Amino acid sequence: MCTGTGRPRIWKLGSSGGGDLGRWGAGASGPRSPGLSTTSLLSPASSFLRLTQRRLLSGRPKRTADEGKGMGEFKVHRVRFFDYSPAGIRCIAYSAQSDRLAVARNDGSVEIYNFPANYFQEKVFPGDEARSTESICWAAGERLFTAGLDGKILEYDLGKLCVKYSLDGFGGPIWGIAANPSGSHLAIGCEDGSVKLFHVLPDKIQFEKSLDRQKDRILSLSWLPSGTHIAAGSIDAIRVFDVNSGRSVQRILVDRNRRTSHNRECLVWSVAFLSSGEIVSADSAGKVQFWDWEKGTLIRTHPVSNSDVLALAFAPTEDSFVVGTAEGTVFQFQLLPVRSGEKECHWVRTKPFHHHTHDVRAVAHSATALISGGLDATLVVRPLMEKVQSKTYDAALRKITFPHRRLVSCAKKAQLLLFQYPERLELWRLGATDAIGKHDDVLPVTRNQEHLLQLKRKGSENISCSALSPCGSWISYATASRLCLYHLQHGDENISIVRVPKVPKQHQTVHQILFSACSTKLFFATEGGEVHMLKLSETGCKLMYTFTPNSGSTGPAYLLSTSADGKWLSAAYHNWEIHIYNVCKLKHYCTVPVYDFPPTALSIHPVTNNLVIAHSDQQVLEFNIEGKSYTDWSRKVQQHGLHKDWLERDTPITNIAFNAKRPSDILLHDTYMLCLIDKSLPLPDDKTPLQNQMSLRSLSESARKTSAHAFKISKKFQPILYMDLMDKDTLVVVERPLEHILAQLPAPIRQKKFGT
Repeated sequence: MCTGTGRPRIWKLGSSGGGDLGRWGAGASGPRSPGLSTTSLLSPASSFLRLTQRRLLSGRPKRTADEGKGMGEFKVHRVRFFDYSPAGIRCIAYSAQSDRLAVARNDGSVEIYNFPANYFQEKVFPGDEARSTESICWAAGERLFTAGLDGKILEYDLGKLCVKYSLDGFGGPIWGIAANPSGSHLAIGCEDGSVKLFHVLPDKIQFEKSLDRQKDRILSLSWLPSGTHIAAGSIDAIRVFDVNSGRSVQRILVDRNRRTSHNRECLVWSVAFLSSGEIVSADSAGKVQFWDWEKGTLIRTHPVSNSDVLALAFAPTEDSFVVGTAEGTVFQFQLLPVRSGEKECHWVRTKPFHHHTHDVRAVAHSATALISGGLDATLVVRPLMEKVQSKTYDAALRKITFPHRRLVSCAKKAQLLLFQYPERLELWRLGATDAIGKHDDVLPVTRNQEHLLQLKRKGSENISCSALSPCGSWISYATASRLCLYHLQHGDENISIVRVPKVPKQHQTVHQILFSACSTKLFFATEGGEVHMLKLSETGCKLMYTFTPNSGSTGPAYLLSTSADGKWLSAAYHNWEIHIYNVCKLKHYCTVPVYDFPPTALSIHPVTNNLVIAHSDQQVLEFNIEGKSYTDWSRKVQQHGLHKDWLERDTPITNIAFNAKRPSDILLHDTYMLCLIDKSLPLPDDKTPLQNQMSLRSLSESARKTSAHAFKISKKFQPILYMDLMDKDTLVVVERPLEHILAQLPAPIRQKKFGT
């Protein structure tokens, strides 16, 4: 369904509203907060839209009229009414073989993070409202499985980025799934108290047998490293099963004692079966306990928290483990010698980490890092300093909250923004002001922002991608099973929307959508690697052509970009190849040389038709499409090298824009900064401060000429979900402050602090 209104929505705002229209220049910079960033930009009353005007000094030397008057000044629409909140993290699974992390969220979506590629979110499986994922694991051959409260086991096709198949577990809701060390078998723990085994075959899984059924639900599972036994955590008990016979060979009763309650059931949320034969459990009584599984006796207890200990994970060497609590604290335990030089070792709680605000429901332990996630939706990667060989960038803490892809589309001439939520789309018209001012001035609003319509998805599948045409008259979105196209008609006081009925049906999942610059064509990428082109008209749409990569890539394209003249289409694939198609001649034109890291953003320059590519290692390259080679500026970047501070940024570039009036300028952004790269200026070396714009203002004109360099950076706006150039001197910046996200979560468990 959809709703629309022509009346503007007006909020009474104080001096610290939720969005601005302002002037920005590369000289505006500010410190990045490691936790709740943008606190300097907000007051507790901040909400929705505020319009300001800021004049941003570029920090460049003054130019003559021939060089471009007023270059470097931008009017900035500062938007904070995109009410997006990422779904909380439910479970994670780390694969040591591929050095990748699978993350399952509360909305049913699954994400794959490539750690060697600078922790880039390289793959996303859209969620489903009908799906509730409780557990995730890797099996043999880098195959990924999930199970949840709908009672189904899902396998994911990592090549085509879709659910390969689903299989009923026939035991009610599934609380846990685990693969044996060889990855040849899966075990699931069910609501009806059964543990079922499945054999992992090349193309599917096959039910093998059910182990002794117990009275209570099975909440957690772990295999003995030899693969002969399974430990299962339940209510008030841990059971051990013999895999060959299927019989329960041990029942261990867990102490219910909790500091705050003595009568509540004790839920064993997580178990780990060590090669020594010990079982380690984490429970709702706030304890971590070690058990002798053969004797069924308690070896030691570690009181950890006044609340539940929700997750537990061991290092591959079994000399360290990490736990996550409902208080938001993560603890590391290490096996350390009692005295220096002695062989006798004890488990010691060594490091508490307070990087989360709410329940930590999932943890993992790689060879060099602790990984955690929870209700606050933030994925935290905490490198272990004693395991990192060099105390450099690799030892930095990583906090990933926002997706590494665009959720906002823009119609520049119509001044429209389309916001993508999992279950709906929202179309807004930007506000405006007639006032002018100087740097950092706040100006009155002459026209408020306007919420034009809300478009809800059909069915339970989450929206995976969406697009708004440059003219503002077309909207398209896709879910896992359908592609929808709508035509908008703008009236004087209202807006009407009509669904295009005869969109060519696709039997494959659509992963990316893009309109041409002239708004007469729609491109969409499907799971087989094809990019389809539809011709749009007032009467409907028609499939014109299907582009296919000449390399035979079977994975989908996840980035698309078209040229302003409509001649070229570029597509980036999950094998890191970038293919260029000639839209006029309907054929594959060339392939960009494959780089060592995946592309995170790409865009074709409207004047030169050069393709600018940002990669996950923070390199920025420029490719000449006509000449089928990298440009001279790109070669200079490779020879000179980019500044070390630029390369050590921890969030990827997600959008690239250009100023047609200044062909030498490249505008781009990540989550924490905006950057203008002027290719006509020299590249900075490592001895030059990268963010030196504030200091340049105090220098004389001659000194500024000698000190200026190509990179103009601002950290005024954080966190940034989207940025684009509306016209030659107007920017739109969409922010989503973390405070606003946390305010929508349930109240965290309060912890008693000293002196309070």
